[in-house]
Amino acid sequence: MRFFEPYSRTLPDGRLECELCPRACKLSPGQRGLCFVRANVDGRMALTTYGASSGFCVDPIEKKPLFHFLPGSATLSFGTAGCNLACSFCQNHEISKSREVETSAKAATPDQIARAARAAGCESVAFTYNDPVIFFEYAIDVAQACHEAGLAAVAVTAGYINPAPRVEFFRHMDAANVDLKGFTEAFYFRHTASHLEPVLDTLRYIRRRTQVWLEITTLLIPGENDSPEEIDALTRWIRDELGAATPLHFTAFHPDHRMTGKPPTPPATLQRARAQAIRNGLRHVYCGNIVDAARQTTHCDLCGGELIRRDNYEIVAYRLDARGACPDCGAPLVGRFAERAGRWGRRRLPLDIAAYA
Repeated sequence: MRFFEPYSRTLPDGRLECELCPRACKLSPGQRGLCFVRANVDGRMALTTYGASSGFCVDPIEKKPLFHFLPGSATLSFGTAGCNLACSFCQNHEISKSREVETSAKAATPDQIARAARAAGCESVAFTYNDPVIFFEYAIDVAQACHEAGLAAVAVTAGYINPAPRVEFFRHMDAANVDLKGFTEAFYFRHTASHLEPVLDTLRYIRRRTQVWLEITTLLIPGENDSPEEIDALTRWIRDELGAATPLHFTAFHPDHRMTGKPPTPPATLQRARAQAIRNGLRHVYCGNIVDAARQTTHCDLCGGELIRRDNYEIVAYRLDARGACPDCGAPLVGRFAERAGRWGRRRLPLDIAAYA
């Protein structure tokens, strides 16, 4: 546990108001916010999970998913517990909705995490499993340790954060995948107990005010956020507000948490959404959580040539030159690329962080 004064204020009635995210939880002494990890402890705001993780695993960066950021490289994934959203369809609710201290039982300092990532051959550390916004201070400290070790910091986030802490948070990130869960206020309010506009504000901020590499993921849920009208509005907004080259991942839902009565997303739904996004002008649109190599391949913006071919998170063809450009027509590909693709493949390697203490 650590105490942090910024992004909280004392109210006239003695409660603490958390100013980190738009929820503005007002906490009496001993009370926790909806995220579960930020608490009023004797009149001070505490991050109860600072220095504790729900687990560490070395993954392909493509699993985040990031397709235009150091393809083929390994990333050290970790998270804590809790979440500031309440998604009825959460695909990782054992961690994000955990209320058990034991879930965050693996203690690790920022320097320890950076050492472990270097030793495991990673090029980045990814804050994932639950949203790093709620462990804001811990994530920033880890990002700083990673930068000192020559590693990148990656945020996998729903983007539900207030403007002032948002500036500080993304100042320390190199890449982000933002989960745009739908494109109507009704969907956000009903299924996540949050609001759409703060997420759109975060996306605009990242694209327009930072150098953070940005990709977007939308989980398509049958009958909830997959209508042609909603896909049309979402993809046109991305094109107009963020740019046509912004990578977008449509991913398949599987029944989980409080939405076990819904069927899995048919591949045809993802394929239809992708085709619609491309018709609306988006250049890099992918289908995820299914096996579909053709729709997980990256093509040149200009000539359409195949540049990066993937098979279940593994890079099987990589045709970028040393400048990150198409070898056929010379057009640069948007993203952050090395001269050669990484060779991590599709492996998932759990890591014992205690060995790096």
